[in-house]
Amino acid sequence: MSRIFISGSSTGLGLMTAELLSGEGHKVVIHARNANRAEDAACSLPEAEAIVIGDLETMAGATDVATQVNALGRFDAVIHNAAVGYREGYCMTSDGLPHVFAVNTLSAYLLTALIERPKRLVYLGSGMHHHVDAQLDDILWRQRRWNGSSAYAESKLHDVMLAFAVARRWTHVLSNALEPGWVPTQMGGPGAPDDIDEAHRTQAWLAANDNPEARVTGKYFYHLKRMKPNPQAHDTVLQNRLLAICAEISGVTLPT
Repeated sequence: MSRIFISGSSTGLGLMTAELLSGEGHKVVIHARNANRAEDAACSLPEAEAIVIGDLETMAGATDVATQVNALGRFDAVIHNAAVGYREGYCMTSDGLPHVFAVNTLSAYLLTALIERPKRLVYLGSGMHHHVDAQLDDILWRQRRWNGSSAYAESKLHDVMLAFAVARRWTHVLSNALEPGWVPTQMGGPGAPDDIDEAHRTQAWLAANDNPEARVTGKYFYHLKRMKPNPQAHDTVLQNRLLAICAEISGVTLPT
């Protein structure tokens, strides 16, 4: 059985994934933004091994979460699930960064760089990432008029790029990305049309299943099946630029 950490897992798809993995006999550590969410998560999944508490919207918060995770020992898999949605207005964090970028892009980078390398990494993308460019020249939205949907979609493209960059650099780690579908969670909204019962299965499968189809790296999935991501996700020049931008902003370099 595997030991798995899931960011953003006190509610929604993260919690559903944790419940599925725990039901299969895996040891799961969940993450909550604050103490109130942690208490709710503990009631929902009392069999969780531990709950890590910390707000990923700041670099200090993401660093503290990584420190707490490392203090628990090494994990077989980390699922990067934490995100804010496409309906976000323009909001700056205390670090002076757009909230969507800080949570969806930079915190995933920081957790990847700072958590002791697991055997598997899983990143949640979105179907919306297929229809945007990475926009690395204005990743912080200083030149463009804010658009929440575009900011979210770009951040999900960044997550897929990060997954593939890690797969390329850390050849002994299985690093993949997926899209769960547009499902009726708090983030997706009540009118989302996709099947909520399928939305959490692929990430659990990639994190713990020993089927050869799950033991791959640098791939993109939708409902347990391989699919093509946005072509920019495979662009190694763009991948390297994204890593360099995140390193410059955070002061943390992805280990080689």
